[in-house]
Amino acid sequence: MSERAYSILIVDDEKGNIESLGRIFQREGFEVFTAFDGREGLEQYRQHPTDIVLCDVMMPQLDGLDLLKALKAVDPHVQVIMVTAYGSIDRAVEAMRRGAYDFVTKPLKRRDIVKLVQKALENSALLLENQSLRLQIKELETPGIIVGKSAALRHMLHTIRQVAQSPATVLIQGGSGTGKELVARELHRLSPRADKNFIAVNCAAFPETLFDSELFGYEKGAFTGANSTKIGRFELADGGTLFLDEIGELALPMQVKLLRVLQERQVERLGGTHPIKINIRLLAATNRDLQAEVAEGNFRQDLFYRLNVVAIDVPPLRERVEDIPLLAQHFLQKYTQEFNRPMLQLSPESVNLLRKHAWPGNVRELENAMERAAVLAPGPILQPTDLPTEIYESQTKGNFFVIPFGTSLEKIERLVISETLRRTGGDKKLAAELLKISPRTIYRKIDSFQEEDETREEEDPKPPSLRQELDLKK
Repeated sequence: MSERAYSILIVDDEKGNIESLGRIFQREGFEVFTAFDGREGLEQYRQHPTDIVLCDVMMPQLDGLDLLKALKAVDPHVQVIMVTAYGSIDRAVEAMRRGAYDFVTKPLKRRDIVKLVQKALENSALLLENQSLRLQIKELETPGIIVGKSAALRHMLHTIRQVAQSPATVLIQGGSGTGKELVARELHRLSPRADKNFIAVNCAAFPETLFDSELFGYEKGAFTGANSTKIGRFELADGGTLFLDEIGELALPMQVKLLRVLQERQVERLGGTHPIKINIRLLAATNRDLQAEVAEGNFRQDLFYRLNVVAIDVPPLRERVEDIPLLAQHFLQKYTQEFNRPMLQLSPESVNLLRKHAWPGNVRELENAMERAAVLAPGPILQPTDLPTEIYESQTKGNFFVIPFGTSLEKIERLVISETLRRTGGDKKLAAELLKISPRTIYRKIDSFQEEDETREEEDPKPPSLRQELDLKK
């Protein structure tokens, strides 16, 4: 048991049962309160709320079911265990439907009743912890929309509050699923433009042929099929905020057009004859290293400088471990309400697994896991086996792999790097952190492995390349 002294209220109309149970729990270190009927038990609980109530089903004055109802009215979270004779099990089952934690049948066995009370205490602690998480979520969500309290997140939120009031262009950087659009929306919400439009554009979602018409709009008759005038995204965002997500995916010709708009602060619709002035606050986001893209010739340097006036780095979930229980509870609450299901509680074992997972998909991966649990978990407590297989098995039996005896050090190095990259979904930065080496070393090793593969393929085209082994994408 914990160092804290727990308390128990025993309600039974048989003096012998009360004395026997009282001795058992006094030896276990409990503070014991007793009552000989339901009404006395209710009054005792009002005066001395206890951690556990152990009450008989059949009692005079106020029986067990009525006492349970009254106790739940006083304290909805009270843990009540019903004691029943064999002939009244049906009433004990009914009591559980009404909120009792469990029931135990007479004659009582010391080990069984102590074990059951300990489980009820654990359940009570779990309910209180989840209630605390929900209260923290409520506080954190008011008035903002970003959930968390970690140092990394607090630092980012401080930067957001500093930058929001200015008209400066912001480049939001972070891995996929970290919540870059939430950051953009928070910047807009805290800005003087909050009452104007927030227009989000996914730059990877439409081809180059649609870029002009989507962003700049067109006049009626500008081309075949243009049966009416269309206002582009830049105009829709006039006076407000334009958010360009996945800016690193823009092809070079589109980058040139975007740069011109940012320089001149005006657009011209397709088929139009005069420029239209725009007043927007531009926010852009990317999961790429734009400086590296500039060095490789994939991104214009002048556009990069235009976008990178203020940079905000969104931390990956692995750097926000303290936020994982809060986020998990937040998403469980969201999806159980959406699916009209009773609220799920997070078990300590599940929280432990969630904390240890690498989260290559970041917050989006966690949200998907909780949405799945809200659909499939039998409830009311989310157990480790209710989590996605890749989370449950990676922590319970998948944290190692076998290397045959006699394998060369060179081959071992290749196997370890390959397996780490596979488990991080190809995230080289995360793999480097897990292996305690620099990202530069990871890239250098992969290049050397590929050179070996290419040499081997020239001699024998059958063996798979490293790219095939890892199933990675550039």
